[in-house]
This record gives sequence, structure tokens and C-alpha cells, in this order.
Amino acid sequence: MDLSTTYLGLNLKSPLVVGSCAPLTEDIDNLKRMEDSGAGAIVLHSFFEEQLRQERLELHHHLTYGTESFAEALTYFPEPQIFHVGSDEYLSHIHRAKESLNIPIIGSLNGSTLGGWLDYAQQIEQAGADALELNIYYIPTDLDIPGAEVEQNYLDILKAVKSEIKIPLAVKIGPHFSNMANMAKRFAEHGANSLVLFNRFYQPDINLEDLEVYPNVLLSTPQAIRLPMRWIAILYGRVDVDFAATSGILHATDVLKMLMAGAKVTQLVSSLLRHGIGHISTLEGNILRWMEEHEYESVQQMQGSMSQLHCPDPSAFERVNYMKALQTYAPIWKGVDHYESVS
Repeated sequence: MDLSTTYLGLNLKSPLVVGSCAPLTEDIDNLKRMEDSGAGAIVLHSFFEEQLRQERLELHHHLTYGTESFAEALTYFPEPQIFHVGSDEYLSHIHRAKESLNIPIIGSLNGSTLGGWLDYAQQIEQAGADALELNIYYIPTDLDIPGAEVEQNYLDILKAVKSEIKIPLAVKIGPHFSNMANMAKRFAEHGANSLVLFNRFYQPDINLEDLEVYPNVLLSTPQAIRLPMRWIAILYGRVDVDFAATSGILHATDVLKMLMAGAKVTQLVSSLLRHGIGHISTLEGNILRWMEEHEYESVQQMQGSMSQLHCPDPSAFERVNYMKALQTYAPIWKGVDHYESVS
């Protein structure tokens, strides 16, 4: 049985790709274990627009600090080690990963605005990355910005990054567009080689004791696969990009469903944080067993087989399925005052 697939023009031994996650991908030994466990590729942790901006502000501060003092005061000149430490380390990490592993290494750049940080994409390419994942994490809160301007901002960032690099470019986005299908088409027209569906927007929580707002990361659950699976199935064969599925992929059955919807690869993060890097080999073994039992010879054989293009009931992915779901759902309670225990 053949688990190989192609993604971003790269030949992968498996559709199991490690998604971008700092705790998982910052350590070279972890990357080696991922490859040994069967990962087809690895998306490194993101380098953030804010990091580059902060580095440049610090550089400007150290270069100008004390300039009004007398010229002989050479102690005001900044120490070399403060220059671009974070960005240099990230590029070095890419270089070391490429030297240590045989599977594709994909860099990740995270931002939300146009600006000088976009030229860092070229440095990621020069460091040896096989491809780049552009993670556009943008939550517009200005009441006066219309949706069309928000959409154009995404496309402008994509075009700017695309102009800097020659390696394949994936775009990781959220689902919050007025017409997701149209935006997918426009991303493809503006040069995206892949769409990663979907970005998870981590919501803050409120501490009722300290009365403070604080970050609270919740790992994805199996229910999260429904949204990306639906949209990949709708867009497969209609938009000329590779699809990568992310969020809620915890079991082999989740991987199989995404592949049948039309994904080329599935990205794993929460499942590895829960069960460890060795879970990749567990997923691979379970996928192989399922393929053997159901007489599938390759991953390519199943890709897109249950997309809207090939589904016996294409309308199942659209509004009619919503109506059917509401009309056929049976409540769990037995009577007005009697409920089943749910745990």
C-alpha cells in the first residue's frame, strides 16, 4: 500500500504532516523523531511580523542612543550580539533542519499587515526551506473597515510575499469571509500554491478572580474537522491549489475523511501535543490497516473520492444538509422532566 502524496510540488512519503507549533518544532531532535515516526513533511513554528518589527526598533534604539554625546564616546556603539538574534536563529534552525532531515521542511511566516517584514520570506528561502506557509492571522476590529478592504489586505500580503520567493507558497487562513469559495479562487489567482484550512483563532479568556484577560489555548477536538472537511470537499477540483487540512485531526479516521474530501495532506498538532511524537506512527499503522481492510492500494486512490464533485449526493455539503440535520436530529431526553445522563 502506497501512502505517498504530493503537496506544494513536493513528493511526500505520507500525508501526515506536522503542523506549525513551537513546542514541537523548535528542537532538532524532535524533528528527527518526527521523520523517524513517519512524518511526510514538517512545518516549522511561525516567525512573527512583530518579532522582526521589535528587532528593528531595538536596532534603531541602539544605533541612535547617545548620538548627542561627544564623538569619542565609543561605548555608546551597540554590541553586535543584539542584532537580529531571533531572526538569525530561525534561519539557522531551518539550515540545521535541512542538514539533519531528508523530508521537506516548510518555513512559516505569520503576519497581518503589509510592511518590510515581508522581505524576510526571501531569507527563509535562502536558508533552505522547501516551501513557505504564510499564516495570515488578522482580526479586523475597526468599525469603519469594510469587508472588501479586509479581503484585499489578504491578497496584497500574498502578492507581496509571492514576489519575494520562488519556492512554493501555502496560505493558511481562517473561514471568516463572506464568500469563502470566491476568496479561495482569488488566492489561487494571486499565486497561492496551497490553502491550509483552517487557521484557529485562539480566543482570550477572563480570570474572574484577578479580573484580567489572559490567553487560554484549548487543543482542538474531533468536532473541529467538520468545517475544513466541508470546504475542502466543496472546493476540490474547482480551485487549482493543493488543500491541507488542519484542526481536529486526532485519529486515523479523521485523516482518511480529509483525504476523501480532497486534502493532499493533513496537519497534526493537537494530537501530537496530547499523545507525543510517536503518535504519528500509530496513525500511519491504523491508516494502513484501514486501507488493507477496504482494499485501497494508495492514498491517491481515495483523494477527492467523497468531494462534492464525486459525492453521490453533492447537495449534502450545502443548505439541504442543514435542513436534513435539523429535521432528523433526535433529542437525548426521555421526557419533559427526565434526561439521560451525558458525560
